[in-house]
Amino acid sequence: MWKRRVKQTAMTLAAVLVVGSIVIVLLWRDRPNLDNIDWPAGPEPADKILSVTWLGVTTVLIDDGETQILIDGFFSRPSLADTILGRPVTNDAATINYALHEYGMRQLAAIIPVHSHFDHAMDVGAIAKRTSASVLGSKSTANIARGAGVPEDQIIVIKGGELYEFGQFKVRLVGSRHGPIGWRGSVPLDGNIDEPLTLPQPIQAMRFGGAFSVIIEHPQGTTLVQGSSGFIEGALDSISVDLALICTYGLSSLGKDYAQRYWQAMVTSTGATAVIPMHFDDFTYPFGEVVPFPAFLDNVETAAEWFEEFRDTWDTDTKLYKPEFGRPIAVYAESSATT
Repeated sequence: MWKRRVKQTAMTLAAVLVVGSIVIVLLWRDRPNLDNIDWPAGPEPADKILSVTWLGVTTVLIDDGETQILIDGFFSRPSLADTILGRPVTNDAATINYALHEYGMRQLAAIIPVHSHFDHAMDVGAIAKRTSASVLGSKSTANIARGAGVPEDQIIVIKGGELYEFGQFKVRLVGSRHGPIGWRGSVPLDGNIDEPLTLPQPIQAMRFGGAFSVIIEHPQGTTLVQGSSGFIEGALDSISVDLALICTYGLSSLGKDYAQRYWQAMVTSTGATAVIPMHFDDFTYPFGEVVPFPAFLDNVETAAEWFEEFRDTWDTDTKLYKPEFGRPIAVYAESSATT
């Protein structure tokens, strides 16, 4: 009798595993379709016109023809297996060299990770050593740069609110929060990096370290880069911007009410006249491949529908643009496109 029960239990467990595996595969393959978001990509810039180029996740190159600012600079893409299994990862030198060359980063003055998770900061040291650009960020970001051997005079630890000038750019980092997307509203991989971090390391070694909203002022226009879906009520109320590049990851699971408060904090309060969503693409895919996260993790189509509703309710003059990987746009000079 007991042998029969053991056999039945084993068969039941096997069936559960098979069904569970099928469900996981189906969920992983069910992804939003970016073609369903019918927004313009934005106008192409002329020479000496301030432009922004989205390079996946929340990596953004801001260029006025003389000076360049790079947000994050995440070019190495650890695989899904590396991420899940906690295998040590390191900088992908070939991809970093390709990105710097292909997108003309020859006048890079500053690299600014929005926080210190791997998908924002793991390449900061490798890029800084190749370009001599300054690294601005938290103590944790500084320790990633130090671990890569970046000279101390290239590293600037931000407290929050200081103003830094690079060419005609004025850069200010305002303290913010990570989106509450972890277990029971927690921050994934919370904590700090307290010592220089030398790669290879598992991605879990690259702790949060604190988040910033990045404000980049220029005579042609002011840009807000929000690399996470967290925010602090009122933190940006005294700041006016032209363009808001904002993370959408997690909004569909955090709910419409949360997304509305996030929109109001990022867009309504700053008076942004243009919005570009970011961080909806699966960063386990190679650099250059834009594939949305599975819908059960994050649904960018839902976030886009909400953004349209929020815009039509609160900010009717604001334009919505769909980012196109690697294509510079100049929304500051744009006045006629509509969504």
